[in-house]
Amino acid sequence: MVQKKFQELDLTDAFLFAAALEDAETCQLVVELILGRPVGPVMVQVERSMLYAKDFRYVRFDVFASDEMKVSYDLEMQNGHRAELPKRARFHQAEMDATFLKPGAKFQDLPESFIVFMCTFDPFHAKKYRYTYREVCEETGEELGDGSCKIFLNTKGTNKQEVPQELIHFLKYIENSTEACAEEMQDDRIRKLNQKVAALKKSRRLEESYMTMQEMLDDRAAEALAEGEVKGRAEGSARMLALVNAMIKDGFTADIARLNDDVEFCAQMLEKYHLN
Repeated sequence: MVQKKFQELDLTDAFLFAAALEDAETCQLVVELILGRPVGPVMVQVERSMLYAKDFRYVRFDVFASDEMKVSYDLEMQNGHRAELPKRARFHQAEMDATFLKPGAKFQDLPESFIVFMCTFDPFHAKKYRYTYREVCEETGEELGDGSCKIFLNTKGTNKQEVPQELIHFLKYIENSTEACAEEMQDDRIRKLNQKVAALKKSRRLEESYMTMQEMLDDRAAEALAEGEVKGRAEGSARMLALVNAMIKDGFTADIARLNDDVEFCAQMLEKYHLN
């Protein structure tokens, strides 16, 4: 499979998505475009892992953020169609809630939360740009009021009259993260987002990290293919992508090249980030 050059990446790519939204101002801008309202400054963590107990599966968030009102946001880029997406959102919600409360804390202290999947496909086949889900009583239609909200965005939507134009512009830019696309839409916020993305694409450090990551993924994919381990190839690639992104975030960029040559070091780093 021919890989894109670093400068050709769009926000649909997990590497560029995490790198862009790691910037707090960019993440705030994206959250505001998704929700259609101001949210204020946010604090951001990318590739954040939450482990409830070693005997249970953990969840890894692409981008996890919270604002000054303690509202939390889980932002996920989703390219491949997955039938389990609704239950995956449920699991993300459960893991978020389980880590927020300390022993003795009141349930009322649980913050408002938004889980957002940005999909390059229509997850529910209704041609909507945005699907918003909250807990609602079947008998009365009244919202439960538990503070949770799950949003699924669809870059292939068609209901232009039902959503803000800014959201449509954002979803279009996700798939075509270029200056030409930003200028075509004549949207100041998309221009601002593009400035951030363009600056990242000029980063030699990020480009080198991306190239190193791709080399590792290609090597591991070739090994898995030779052994006929299709499932292992997919899981291994996702795991190494998560590891590289985590190391970049923590400033271990210079050590990324060691992952391919030093098996013991690679195992240690997978253990460090709970990815083994």
